This record gives sequence, structure tokens and C-alpha cells, in this order.
Amino acid sequence: MVLVMKVGASEEDINKTIKQIKEWGHSVSMAPGEKQVVIGIIGEKTDLSGRPLSTLPGVAKVLEVSAPFKRASRQFHPEDSVFDIEGVKVGGKNSVIIAGPCSVDTVENVVYLAKVAKENGAHMLRGGAYKPRTSPYSFQGHGEEGLKMMLEAKKETGLPIVTELMSVRDIDVVYKYADVIQIGARNMQNFPLLKEIGKLDKPVILKNGIASTVKEHLMSAEYIMSGGNEKVILCLRGTRTYEPSIRNTIDVTLVPVMQKMTHLPIIIDPSHAAGKREFVSSLAYAGMAVGADGLIVEIHNCPKEALSDGDQALLPRDFEYLMKKLKELKPWSQKEWWEFDKQKETDCIKVNK
Repeated sequence: MVLVMKVGASEEDINKTIKQIKEWGHSVSMAPGEKQVVIGIIGEKTDLSGRPLSTLPGVAKVLEVSAPFKRASRQFHPEDSVFDIEGVKVGGKNSVIIAGPCSVDTVENVVYLAKVAKENGAHMLRGGAYKPRTSPYSFQGHGEEGLKMMLEAKKETGLPIVTELMSVRDIDVVYKYADVIQIGARNMQNFPLLKEIGKLDKPVILKNGIASTVKEHLMSAEYIMSGGNEKVILCLRGTRTYEPSIRNTIDVTLVPVMQKMTHLPIIIDPSHAAGKREFVSSLAYAGMAVGADGLIVEIHNCPKEALSDGDQALLPRDFEYLMKKLKELKPWSQKEWWEFDKQKETDCIKVNK
């Protein structure tokens, strides 16, 4: 359930309402808006039966949240969530670019690529120290040594670190170095891991699963948020389909679809979607054009020597060109369209015979 407070409701009324809900045995999530405060009630709907919700202090109206993903739902939190990560704003009308190598290989390379990323306008540095690989014989990452290399690159450039967490046993070491924890496609439904991530105070990038639906993606976000960590960034990296010419099929239509369903930021991973360097920039541009909140893209100074996914890594000159084109782009705004669409809902042009 959601309580929409009256415009200008006093802090005293808001606190009284929250106190009463908690006394009824429910947890509360508050979402301050530009004009009104929205209070979300977490708990079984049947437990609220007969409760005088509409008469609580300062309540304007009571709404039922139909989506099973309560905390992630836009019904629950009408305004876009915006997260501040080491001074980098993610969400709202802020566009965030995350760039770096798929796998951290040498400190020289990661520092160089961090500088390339920053010089061309990227806001964060990505890099894998723990790598999920299809083959057990493929490079699995340098572990903590790789994280130390990322930290060196951060010291040189100031870019916050984004890196993948694969296992509950690695939480402490990844937490120590990362500014943003990435949960990859293979772990989107690793529920024990998601529950532990929910206990942390680090922002999380949650990628969609290899063949997941939007609802499943959002329900995985709900696992994290229900544990108390509400700083979740959703990442679209495509799904496996019958089409073999690219690595994964990414439907950029899902950006506006998900923006209508959730308040969480949505970014695109064109590298894992394309799988081939020549298609990465096109997908990146398409994702940003439909209004994504950002990109996470792979770059490397010598892709043929990359320890993983070199075929999909942009060269520095490719990344420079992509960033130049993105600066010229005026992204589609789904929220502006909703406002425009509301204005014409009653329009009807009649044509006479």
C-alpha cells in the first residue's frame, strides 16, 4: 500500500503516520517528492484490512501497489531515484558513463585506460577482478591483486571503482575496494548472494539474466532492496535468443518500458550485448537515444591481448568517437512524453464526410 501525503503535510503529521504504521507491525519506506511525500507500507495486504489508513494524519489518498516488486515499483516511489556515488549522480536526468577493461590485466593498462576514460568524459571505471567464465580453463581474474590495480587507477584519476562480485565468500574483499558492486547476468537469481548484498551500504549494478523477463529482473532488485539496500541500478545487457550473429539480443524498447514500471536508474551494457567491437557504439547510441540513464562499456588499448572479451572492447579512439557523438545526442525523455501525452488524452479530431 502507498499513502500519498497532502501537499505541505507537516513533518509532525508524517512522523505520526509512520509511527502508527510501525506500531501495526509494518515497515515503512518514505519517498519525498517535489511537492508531496509518499509513504510506502511493506507487509501483507490482508494485515492492513480494516486499518483506518485514510484518516491517518496528513494523508491525502491511499493507493494499492499492484506490482509484486513493491520497493522497486514507481507506484511505491513516483519520483526517479538519484544516487550520489563519490560525487557522481546516477539517475534522474543525469547520464553516467562507466568504462574500462573487461578483466584487469596489468596495473599499467588499467591506469592508462582509466585516464582514457576520464579524458573522454567517463564518470566511473569498470574492471573485473573476479570473472565468471564459461570454461573452467579460461582466465578467472586476478582477485584481490586486480582490485589493488583498480585502486591505483582510482588514485591516479579519481574515478569510482565498479567491479563484479560473484560469491558470498568474496563480499568483504570486494566491499573494501569497490565503490559500486556489480552483479552479473549469471548471478541475477543467486538469491543468497542478493540477500547478502541487501545488507550492504554500497550501490549495486544488477544486470538482467541470460534469459530473464523484466519482471524477474525487477524481482531480483526487490531481493536487494528488501534487505535495506535501495541503491540499485538496473543494467540491460541483452538476452540469449536464436540469433547467432551477435552475442545477446538487446531490446532498447525495454528502457522506456522499465522506466514506466520502476523509479530505479537503468543503464545499458552494449559490449556484452554486441559481443563484437563494430556493433558496440551503435547499441550504445541507441540505448542513450531512448533515454537510458547511462552506459557501462568495455575499452582496451590492445584488445587482441585482453585476458577476456577482447573482441568486444573499444579501442581508445573508438571510445573517443563514441563519446563525441553522445555529446551531440539529445536523448528521448520518457517522463516528458508522459506529461505531453496526458495533455492530449481527451483530444479527438473529427473528420466530416
